[in-house]
Amino acid sequence: MSPLYARHKRTTLAVATAVAAGALLSTGLTTSASAHTSAGTAAKPLAAAPTTLSAAARTTLIKNAQADAAGTARRIGLGAKEKLVVKDVVKDADGTLHTRYERTYAGLPVLGGDLIVHTAKSGKAEGVTKATKATIRVASLKPQITAAKAEKQAVSAAKTLGSAKTAADGARKVIWAGSGKPVLAYETVVGGFQDDGTPNQLHVITDAATGKKLFEYQGVENATGTGKTLYSGSVSLTTNLSGSTYQLYDTSRGGHKTYNLARRTSGTGTLFTDADNVWGTGAASSSSTDQTAAADAAYGAQETWDFYKSTFGRSGIKNNGVGAYSRVHYGSSYVNAFWDDSCFCMTYGDGSGNTHPLTSLDVAGHEMSHGVTSNTAGLNYSGESGGLNEATSDIFGTGVEFFANNAADKGDYLIGEEIDINGDGSPLRYMDKPSKDGGSADNWSSTVGNKDVHYSSGVANHFFYLLAEGSGSKTINGVTYNSPTYNGSTVTGIGRAKALQIWYKALTTYMTSTTNYKAARTATLNAASALYGSTSTEYKAVAAAWAGVNVN
Repeated sequence: MSPLYARHKRTTLAVATAVAAGALLSTGLTTSASAHTSAGTAAKPLAAAPTTLSAAARTTLIKNAQADAAGTARRIGLGAKEKLVVKDVVKDADGTLHTRYERTYAGLPVLGGDLIVHTAKSGKAEGVTKATKATIRVASLKPQITAAKAEKQAVSAAKTLGSAKTAADGARKVIWAGSGKPVLAYETVVGGFQDDGTPNQLHVITDAATGKKLFEYQGVENATGTGKTLYSGSVSLTTNLSGSTYQLYDTSRGGHKTYNLARRTSGTGTLFTDADNVWGTGAASSSSTDQTAAADAAYGAQETWDFYKSTFGRSGIKNNGVGAYSRVHYGSSYVNAFWDDSCFCMTYGDGSGNTHPLTSLDVAGHEMSHGVTSNTAGLNYSGESGGLNEATSDIFGTGVEFFANNAADKGDYLIGEEIDINGDGSPLRYMDKPSKDGGSADNWSSTVGNKDVHYSSGVANHFFYLLAEGSGSKTINGVTYNSPTYNGSTVTGIGRAKALQIWYKALTTYMTSTTNYKAARTATLNAASALYGSTSTEYKAVAAAWAGVNVN
């Protein structure tokens, strides 16, 4: 379990922190356009606009509709073998009800038989919207092919999507009314994963008389929601639509899910769900059900996945197409965040007063990168190898921040500059000159391994900055840096993109659990040689940057 920052006091700082953490975005204005409308000119709500129903009111409407389902079926002209099952109810401002039903025929689900009954406040019927206009009637309810044949066909279809499943999850008899004349059919579901790591839930509809495949669809749906985050502004989130409810579940990135611990410190928590696919408010909240922290965590996981995929071709933390999961609202006023291999998950506290969640972008990148390190070099979390472990998360967390190219949280070489754990607006770490935080090491010494890993990481962070950007003064995205070298030399950077490739190659190919700084120098030189050649400018820059932090 890797905590976000070390917890021990210094005499020079009120709160001592050295970390890998994220960026805090201003919450912006809290007033809206409607706030400027005078009380006397308030807009009249549209009569057909849906009203917000309490859970109790919605439950009552559904129960009432279900109690009268048989009468409704008769009134709209359904046959004796047909029954209605209430799925949802929407109520308009003028009292009109829109009741959505699923339909059965002789006890079998009718796929494509759903319908909506519209009823005025007075009780007067205002029409029916049907998925199919066809009369639901089949000559026989006895299949002419076996369920096994339908399942075999479904598994074959799933394999074309990359699923490794060799058996279906089962077949059921249904009436297929999704196209043409209704027929008796089998619906077969095949689970597993698709070839890109996306969970598979392929539904295959097979004609029970002829064996012909009538239809197939993926039961795992992606939707694009809006996250109103605290740190990154308004962002797009990939979510999942389950029935009429959206889930903070990204099936396109290995099935990453975001859960609410609601102040607990154990367990998985409850998956975040929402009715309108808009998550959070963009403002801090002390509520244990607040979605804003969840939106930040989901966005960070999304961008980290894409960073690794786009930059290194790595599909997830274990490179197996499977996503981790995130937990927010951990404990009460917990001022930290951590990665835990045992649950393969990231966990975020809500910070001081439960209003400063540690869910910013480079925190997510940092935490998931601990998982990458664990599943590659496995750097021991103590001594110099522990410093390299923490630095790796800082380096890739910074990479995520630049990759995201988010205008509200621009890429920089400051770690935790927005979380404000110090309480004075200062960053937790400075990669150009780590000692500016009051405790981290700029350069290697024989005692650097005795420091907390969050401070000994400074040597590798400084190396990476020199390799990417070079020594001396420079302004990047509005932030001014001035990086010195141990030996007074001038180091010319090769650019962040190449520096990232070298570090990743070293981590995944040449570093081991016990790698120290001297061995890290060898590993990165080997990586530079493999990528760019042993006589390349990049190779020479790696050597120069290590010399600049006293690793020779």
